[in-house]
Amino acid sequence: MIVYHGSKRIIEKPIPMGSDPFNDYGPSFYLTTDLSSAKAWACKNDELGHVNKYRIRNEVYARLSVLDLTDKTKHDVLQWIAILLHFRKLDASFLRRNKEAIEWLNVHYIDVTAYDVVIGYRADDSYFRFPKEFINGNLALEDLESAYMLDKLGIQYAFMSPKAIASLAFVGSIDCEPSFLGGYHATVKAATLKFDELLSLPKMSTKTYILDLVRQKR
Repeated sequence: MIVYHGSKRIIEKPIPMGSDPFNDYGPSFYLTTDLSSAKAWACKNDELGHVNKYRIRNEVYARLSVLDLTDKTKHDVLQWIAILLHFRKLDASFLRRNKEAIEWLNVHYIDVTAYDVVIGYRADDSYFRFPKEFINGNLALEDLESAYMLDKLGIQYAFMSPKAIASLAFVGSIDCEPSFLGGYHATVKAATLKFDELLSLPKMSTKTYILDLVRQKR
C-alpha cells in the first residue's frame, strides 16, 4: 500500500500526534492514496512543495485497527459530523445557539483515539461550512449527504497511533510541478459553488432537518 503526504518540507520520520489538535480527527499524521490530491495540498500556500511517499506492507496494515467512516454500510454522515465537532474549535456563540443539536449529535460520537487508523472525508475550513449550516438548521440532511458522501471531497487516512506511524516506510519525495499551483484553491472554489447551490435550495417538508432529528429523540 502506497500513501502520500503533501507538505512544504520533506518528512522522512513522521512524528506521532504532531499535527494540529483541531484537525478533522485530532492530532495524527494525515495521508492520502491519491498523488494528485497530495500535490495540490503541498502547493496550498501557492508555493511549490513536496509530496512525501510512504509504503506500508499489506500484512502489517491488516493488523492495525482501522475505522473506515467512508464505509456506508456501517457508518453515516451523523457519526462523521459528531467526530468533527469533537475536535474542531468552535466559537462560543455557535455552541450556545446550537446547544441542543450538538448534545444530540454527541450521542453519535465514535472515539477515534481507540483506533490506529481512521479513514474519512476531508473537512478543512472550506468544507466545514456544510456541517455547520446543517447544525444551524439551514441545510437538510439529504443535501448534506449529497455533498459529502459521494467521494468528491477526497478521502484522507489519519494515522493515529505511534504503532501505525511506525509502520510507514519512507520511500522518497516527489517535487510538485508548477501546474499544481492553485489546484487547492480550484478545489475549494468548486466546493464553495456546491455549497452555495445547496444553501439556495428551498426548505421542504419532505426533507430532514436537524430539529426534526432532535424531536424524534423526545
